[in-house]
Amino acid sequence: MNKKGFVAVFEHFATAVTKATGSSTAFLLAFLTIVVWLITGPLFDYSDTWQLVINTGTTIITFLMVFLIQKSQNKDSMAIQLKLNELIASHHKASNRLLNIEDLSEDELVTLHRFYGVLVEKAKKENKVTESHSVEEAEELHQEKMQNQGKDKTRKKNT
Repeated sequence: MNKKGFVAVFEHFATAVTKATGSSTAFLLAFLTIVVWLITGPLFDYSDTWQLVINTGTTIITFLMVFLIQKSQNKDSMAIQLKLNELIASHHKASNRLLNIEDLSEDELVTLHRFYGVLVEKAKKENKVTESHSVEEAEELHQEKMQNQGKDKTRKKNT
């Protein structure tokens, strides 16, 4: 098998196994396996071999499942990121700086989180929970509002 063929087969296998192992039937099967193992304990005098069977079996299954679950999770995560990128890119008021944000370092994400915290505070001052803006638009609107409030106060004083 060439690499592309193996990757395709592995992806199909990983998807099928992930779906199957996430089912109620798979849980019931695992639970029944443990029950049968417990019931057979007295038959084997709770020997080291009896314990080794369950330990080895669960270790092998866990080891392999880690890779299958990670493969599936990586694929799901990428699909979600692409959907979010499409939503951001398609909205004319959205900030395109958030496209592929998952590639930023943790420090960059923290900085951006703080930046959006400022946006939240500005939105709270507007008293409109349904309003949504890009960072740039929110800053412009906030400045306009502050200027208008200053003009309104001046008009009221003059009246």
